[in-house]
Amino acid sequence: MSTNNKEAVAEQIILSEINNVCSNPSIVKENGCASCHVLFTLSDRMQISEQDASDLLSEVLFNNPQVNESFIEMVENIHMKQRIMGVSFSIKRREAKDKYIDSNFKNVLAELSADLVNYGADIVLRKLLISSISLEIAKNIGIDHHAAIEELYYYMRKNDQETHENMIEFINRFYEKIRRRK
Repeated sequence: MSTNNKEAVAEQIILSEINNVCSNPSIVKENGCASCHVLFTLSDRMQISEQDASDLLSEVLFNNPQVNESFIEMVENIHMKQRIMGVSFSIKRREAKDKYIDSNFKNVLAELSADLVNYGADIVLRKLLISSISLEIAKNIGIDHHAAIEELYYYMRKNDQETHENMIEFINRFYEKIRRRK
């Protein structure tokens, strides 16, 4: 299948799933992520890896502003308008909360360590920056992290050149500051 044909098929699957989620939000599993639902559906229907599906989803959203708009509207509807997230965590006992936080803490460090080995420092730094920016957005707007990261990705796709240049500029200044300390 050619790249253009693959993108066209992916676009149809993405649009179809956006429409499905909008018409029946309950198909996104309880407390599940709407964008992940679309991603996993794309992976399953095209019989490709989740990483390939993620790349393809990004390409389709980047290349088609209308699909990008529909996608972010779906995410906002599920994560901001239809849910009150965090309630299930807040009612747990302190020991259960601490165990959950500890597990996530260790998993993130292990994932970043693996990314450092497999992809290098630039990718890990970029990942940390995106996570930090999206968390700041989530805090300031008062939304969940899934919605904030999708809002950030939407903005970055829409302003690709500018956001890329800003990230590179920051990364270069960051490395320069580290070099000066040595």
